[in-house]
Amino acid sequence: MSRTDVEGELPSQAPPSPSGIEVVVPREVPLGGIRSMTVRRTLPNRYRTTIGPWCFLDHYGPDLVDDSGGMVVPPHPHTGLQTVSWLFEGAIHHRDSTGADALVVPGELNIMTAGRGVQHSEVSTPETRALHGVQLWVALPDAHRSQPAHFSSHASEVASIDDGEVRLIAGYLEQVGHVDAPHYWPMVAAQVEVPAGGSLDLKVNPGFEHGVLVDQGDLVVNNADLPRHHLGYLPMGSSQITISAGSHATRAILIGGKPFEEPLAMWWNFVGRNQEDIEQARHEWQQGLAEGSPRFGHLDHMAPLPAPEMPAVTLKSRPPGPRPPS
Repeated sequence: MSRTDVEGELPSQAPPSPSGIEVVVPREVPLGGIRSMTVRRTLPNRYRTTIGPWCFLDHYGPDLVDDSGGMVVPPHPHTGLQTVSWLFEGAIHHRDSTGADALVVPGELNIMTAGRGVQHSEVSTPETRALHGVQLWVALPDAHRSQPAHFSSHASEVASIDDGEVRLIAGYLEQVGHVDAPHYWPMVAAQVEVPAGGSLDLKVNPGFEHGVLVDQGDLVVNNADLPRHHLGYLPMGSSQITISAGSHATRAILIGGKPFEEPLAMWWNFVGRNQEDIEQARHEWQQGLAEGSPRFGHLDHMAPLPAPEMPAVTLKSRPPGPRPPS
């Protein structure tokens, strides 16, 4: 998925609740096109760049394709990150310059490691009537961000816990198991479902910080109310997260990881360490628009997206963790 904003407003964040949970209010961002499918963005936000290595979180749908036109994202580049695609409903055709030609379907992890550079397209299938899912980015540490690009798909692991069900997307959870997807920084992701009036106690790594994104219903996380479509941030130190549903069944996405320790510069679809990284990636992408490039490869089934102009101001490398108030 391509970022369409460059230096726009970032999602806002409420003060921490008495339980210590920070609540991020989503910001609506149009993906572009005539009818413009809209996503809800919660990461990065005004106060926090990352949760573990997770540096980007878009949530969309349920979105009727007849109304929005569906997802049509032409070939566009990525550097220095992994894309994680997870669907609740619908199907998306993924193609990338590694040669991957895959169908993204509900309940299956699709992860593309951009490394030094890759390009890909995402188009909802003709049979899809509604789209509903999340798109996330994982920042790659210095030791791995220049590797060759690659793509893989992985089945999830599912376990019943207390009243609910947890579907492990990536990483490890003691009560569920392990999904052996490629990752280069300690992290975890899972889908959590709890029926109306139910709850579950999820054992987590106390060395991780975590985020909980509400997809359906309103839920309570460690005694803090978390409205639909909002993201709750939990700092390190918790060995258990209690998730409870009210009068309606709820579904949420859990992300987490060891706090990321390297600065990040993020602009458009590039993740680097400073402005020079971003400028060089943009230059090489623009140079290869017609016939591809050694760095980003080539796709010829759709015209690629040109990069926007760089902002007039100097890009700042964002330190990991919370941002100081502006």
